[in-house]
Amino acid sequence: MGRVTERRRTIRVRDGAVTTRPDTLVAEEPLEIRLNGRPLAITMRTPGDDFALAAGFLVSEGVVGEGSEVQSIVYCAGATADGVNTYNVVDVKLAPGVAVPDITLERNVYTTSSCGLCGKASLDAVRTATRHPVADTPPVLVTPALLSALPDRLREAQRVFDRTGGLHAAALFSPEGELLDVREDVGRHNAVDKLVGRALTDGRLPLSRSVLLVSGRASFELAQKAVMAGIPVLAAVSAPSSLAVDLAAESGLTLVGFLRGSSMNVYAGDHRIVFGAEAEAVLD
Repeated sequence: MGRVTERRRTIRVRDGAVTTRPDTLVAEEPLEIRLNGRPLAITMRTPGDDFALAAGFLVSEGVVGEGSEVQSIVYCAGATADGVNTYNVVDVKLAPGVAVPDITLERNVYTTSSCGLCGKASLDAVRTATRHPVADTPPVLVTPALLSALPDRLREAQRVFDRTGGLHAAALFSPEGELLDVREDVGRHNAVDKLVGRALTDGRLPLSRSVLLVSGRASFELAQKAVMAGIPVLAAVSAPSSLAVDLAAESGLTLVGFLRGSSMNVYAGDHRIVFGAEAEAVLD
């Protein structure tokens, strides 16, 4: 099976001094996701949690919404000449009675580590109706102070990043700031799919009492994945896109960007952010 990290020879230049030494890099390999034996998507990912990644992808695509709808996920034989399994192809078999979507060229997606939407025929193709609308009742309430503490907690949990410096991460937190789960991947959209897929197989969807934090920007796709999983709060350490803000406003998602230190921008869903004196009551 592909490894999470690999070693490569490098020439290092530091203050004019030239040395040769091995460097630890994050692994990146293709993963083909098949649905009932038919190719559905190829994504470039960091090996590991592949079954969760496939399950989360199907949640994001609106194919499944409950763990019981997935009968099995298995590795398929790889494409090497000697027949050795590459562990880069997984097949998801839906449970009996679960409708198999029409896998057309419009649905057949090639995703890269930087953009999980490449190849979509149109924006309408990704505006899939969620099985888990954002419906946190009573609403999740968080303070700016709590949100400000989350990036450091995420960074502390990034074990592979410490060795490579080349991974994105996504984490789920409780409204009280407890770290519930964290996943790393060369693609931030894959890290989120791994979180959602794990929640699906564990029977924890919808994630209506959680906060999702991502280590980079908040694209439309990440907002879409949050909405599809019923997550009420999405926070990012970098900027959101305009379409992500539009989707958040339309769906009731709280979207926070530029979460750095004690600073942040709230772009949508500010009813879940408790400011000023009212924050004291939430903390109590």
